[in-house]
Amino acid sequence: MLLLGCIKEVSDYELAISLPNGLSGFVPVTQISDAYSKLLTKQVAQGELLEELNSLPDMFSPGTLVRCIVTSIEKSDDGRRSIKLSIDPKKVNKGLNSTALAAGMLLSGSVLSVEDHGYLIDIGVTGTHAFLPHQKAKNYIKAVKKGPDLKIGQNLNCLIVEVKNEGRVVSLSIDRSEVAASIATERQNWALSNLLPGLVVKARVQKVAPLGMKVAFLSYFTGIVDFMHMDPEKSMSYSPDQVVKACVLSVHPTSRAVRLTLRPPFLHAGGAPRQLPGQRMGAVLEEATVKAFYKQFGAVFELDDGTLAFARLKHLSKTRKSFKPGAFKEGCKHKCRIIDYSLMDEMCIVSLKHQIIEAQFLQYQDIHTGDVVQGKVLSLKPIGMQVKVADGIRGLVPSLHLSDVILKQPEKKYSIGDEVKCRVLECNPGGKKLILTLKKSLVQSKLPVLSNYEDAKPGLITHGFVVCAREFGCIVKFYNDVKGLVPKNELGSEPISCPEKVFYEGQVLKVMVLKCEPQQERLLLSFRLSSKPGPEDKWKCTPEEKQEVKYQIGKIVDVKILKKRDNGLEVSILEDEDNVVAWIPTLHLSDFVATSKLLWHCLREGDVLPRVMYLSDKGEHIILSRKSAVISAVQEEQVVRSFSEIQPGMLLTGYVRNVMPFGVFVEFPFGVTGLAPKMSMSDKFVTDTKDHFVVGQTVIAKVMSIDEEKQRVLLSLKVSECSSGDSAAESFALLNQYFKELKEIRDLLRRGKPSICEFVPGKRVHLVVQDVREDGSALFSGSSATGLTVTATHYHLGDKNIAPGEKRKTFVLHVDALTSEVYVSLREELLKQRP
Repeated sequence: MLLLGCIKEVSDYELAISLPNGLSGFVPVTQISDAYSKLLTKQVAQGELLEELNSLPDMFSPGTLVRCIVTSIEKSDDGRRSIKLSIDPKKVNKGLNSTALAAGMLLSGSVLSVEDHGYLIDIGVTGTHAFLPHQKAKNYIKAVKKGPDLKIGQNLNCLIVEVKNEGRVVSLSIDRSEVAASIATERQNWALSNLLPGLVVKARVQKVAPLGMKVAFLSYFTGIVDFMHMDPEKSMSYSPDQVVKACVLSVHPTSRAVRLTLRPPFLHAGGAPRQLPGQRMGAVLEEATVKAFYKQFGAVFELDDGTLAFARLKHLSKTRKSFKPGAFKEGCKHKCRIIDYSLMDEMCIVSLKHQIIEAQFLQYQDIHTGDVVQGKVLSLKPIGMQVKVADGIRGLVPSLHLSDVILKQPEKKYSIGDEVKCRVLECNPGGKKLILTLKKSLVQSKLPVLSNYEDAKPGLITHGFVVCAREFGCIVKFYNDVKGLVPKNELGSEPISCPEKVFYEGQVLKVMVLKCEPQQERLLLSFRLSSKPGPEDKWKCTPEEKQEVKYQIGKIVDVKILKKRDNGLEVSILEDEDNVVAWIPTLHLSDFVATSKLLWHCLREGDVLPRVMYLSDKGEHIILSRKSAVISAVQEEQVVRSFSEIQPGMLLTGYVRNVMPFGVFVEFPFGVTGLAPKMSMSDKFVTDTKDHFVVGQTVIAKVMSIDEEKQRVLLSLKVSECSSGDSAAESFALLNQYFKELKEIRDLLRRGKPSICEFVPGKRVHLVVQDVREDGSALFSGSSATGLTVTATHYHLGDKNIAPGEKRKTFVLHVDALTSEVYVSLREELLKQRP
């Protein structure tokens, strides 16, 4: 079904559309146009922002009329229906073909590309090239003020100026005065199969009835104008045979019903309906007068300012049984509340339901950060709890905020349907995002709500919650994502050596503001509520800044392992009296990915790692690296400290940050990143990028080209291009480093699994046959193989017949320290070799 709609709201991912008769629909970002969808796909594939791809708010404005086609109607869990729409010209104009195009036609188009003398426009007609000259677009661009040019995917009202070559080439105009003056005529040969909403026509009244009237237009078409779309000023004065100007609102493909409107703003193509003043939304009106009652639809009311409003049948009473038609005779007065505004009907939508009139919130805009709200539990998920605050308003309570303490089993405390009292942590009406807290200390707090940095005046005392406790202090969060640092010396009246043991994530505490820099969004706090804000100069260098000065990229330190995490090691820097906590990702333990995993496996908490390099301070931790090639590159100054230092031809040592289907992203010390495209990854032909590189791998890359404007670096990882000349010396140095690290691992293994060190590839060991499996392989045991799985495959048993309990001489083939597996052979040709 084709409909004329008006944009109500614009977000990054969809357009909310007001449709006729108080309905609403949504256009997803993928239903704008073919060209726009291709750019979206390209951006997702490349993993970086494209310059030519503009966001929906950059291209669309509330109040603009658009032609839509219904793609689907979905029903939600609570029984509500959601109308999904498309404004893609290929779908909207699918009834048109090139031979049907004629000068003077008005239709939807979408910008396909920007050319030297104008724009190529997609009008959705196969085999037709549509061109919009700059001259015919400049007035529109000036009026819309969305930038100097039209943008790819921008939806336009296009008037056909000229048709050439039997419709294969058409020239267009979007000039507002030309579009507004256009009227559909019989000469344009419109058919019911391609009739478009938005066309302005001259219509003749055929029949007038209480619910609307029947009109004829374009010679042989008939259509209906319902009661909501008659001109309010003339609704009682229409008579048969009267000629009126009308605009097509919708075309139904199966019933072939055409609906039109006589409302003035629609009688000029591209017009804009009247908006409702913002302060009227949600207003409660003591007396609204019934103008007309329609038993199947609802009632039209006149409001206190003379405007008309419509109440659907279900909004006239609490239930169907309590509904009394006699109370809605013309002139009766009722209390009501404005709950919505239909742009397409230019009418307020009102409700007479008592619970809606009394409701605290109707829309996200009514809710403010710090408000205490009542809600009903809808669902419990790993990320948190979904709460219904009002009809159409839902909020999320993150798992951290379900209670003052962390709940391991929230389902034991909360059940679906429970009434809960929450406080609003964050509300973003545009994105319909509502974050709530159930922490009693925050919900019941009488202290001021800190929701922006400007309000953080020195001396202010308020409640906040701990999000991170580390060696340097605690990071505390407030409302609207405002956060600050409580340095170590302000954690309490007595010195606290290990804050992470005293404070926990989610803990609610009273804090005092010491200093705030709103522009930098920096906030310094104290848990010592009696302490006074010190002089300005005392806070000029925060603990983080001191730390930055102390640890510069390239500094070599010794560290002690505090904790082994799944993806790395938490360590403390030894020569620092403050015992600063840092992080070594597993992949930074060695230049070799397999060795990194082995090292992580062998190391224990309490071990000391010498000669580790400070790499960066991204995120919460200082990041350290033990990659010897990266350390050498920094020490020998074979690095670039910023983008401006990069020159084509440079050879730089870095590590793989990401492997994508189109190439490999490589990061270098000091944070510079480059891309090696698929064609520059290897001297061999690359089918799958994952077959050649893995994340964390140390690489030498050659800078091929740089784009200063876009701050992009293109690299080559081809071995033939990335050698500095003496490739033999480089290879031996790498091998030497590899064997050195293997020896280190062997020494570490000796203390945990001494038996594995007895097995060296090439060594001969006497073992006892433990079992012979069905597949022909054999398992061995022995005093030297305690805690190990020793296996010989069927092939490596040779022609020997073996039985459990026999003692045999074996040849060690491979040792897997990670899985504690050893592979051996009994083949004579291996056992006879000289050791």
